[in-house]
Amino acid sequence: MERVNAFILSRTGSSVTMIPEVANHLISSGGKRLRPMLTLATASLCGYEGDGDVRLAAAVEFMHTATLLHDDVVDDSDMRRGKLAARKLWGNEASVLVGDFLLGQAFKMMVEVGSLEALRILSEAAAVIAEGEVMQLSAAKNTATTEDDYLAVVRGKTAELFAAACEVGPVIAGRPKEEQAAARSYGMNLGVAFQLVDDALDYGGREAKLGKKVGDDFREGKITLPVVLAYRRGDAQERAFWKRTLENGEADDADLQEAIRLLGKHGAIDDTIARARHYGAIARDALGLFREKPEARALIDVVEFVTARAH
Repeated sequence: MERVNAFILSRTGSSVTMIPEVANHLISSGGKRLRPMLTLATASLCGYEGDGDVRLAAAVEFMHTATLLHDDVVDDSDMRRGKLAARKLWGNEASVLVGDFLLGQAFKMMVEVGSLEALRILSEAAAVIAEGEVMQLSAAKNTATTEDDYLAVVRGKTAELFAAACEVGPVIAGRPKEEQAAARSYGMNLGVAFQLVDDALDYGGREAKLGKKVGDDFREGKITLPVVLAYRRGDAQERAFWKRTLENGEADDADLQEAIRLLGKHGAIDDTIARARHYGAIARDALGLFREKPEARALIDVVEFVTARAH
């Protein structure tokens, strides 16, 4: 990871001074670097020797950072990782364009690795992530969103990059399709679990851990799984509350407390976490092919880390 971080910093350079300023504001703001770690871990798991994993891990982090820059513009977010979002400091235009720069750099790094299959996987992921973002736009403020609809958004906008980050490890190691598919399944299900825990934490977490305000999803009118569950389980009066606050955008801090009460009444937070643990279990089982290897134990620990954040 030290090599990945050094590589990331070397690729944010530009003669256009605003680009490294905006990029480094987010890149150096203490993210977990979970996705690039997964690329390194799955490559090591499959016995890869070379430096292609470092380049692909950096590419994955650049893709993730680009989506965060774009997301904050789409969501009108003020905070990211406990700091002011880049859009608040440099404006929406700069955030979008620097995100585009990072995507371009990510693809350059993929090409340098020389694996057409790894390039295919990550470029397909970039397209799927964008589709997921557009799907989320259409689901936003729509209380008719079903659990299946929502999970399709999660697989696209969040889990796809986890899946691709894991799949490219065995690909560059030249491992058989069976192992590539297992690594992808692990990443996809880990990514779903990760997002569902995030959804739960938005209503029940602590701001210091979240890096944003508790209730931001509610203020932004986002329909996440806890809301989907509470809406489906609620009576007509409660559904009218969700329509007023989320669809019509007529919400204040007192409404946030009422939303948290309704989520608690219907067990929506606990059930969201239970679903996250279910997907975590699928991720663990996907590693069965590799159970003899120490790296597999570390990857199982990642599942525990992701789901334990809910406590």
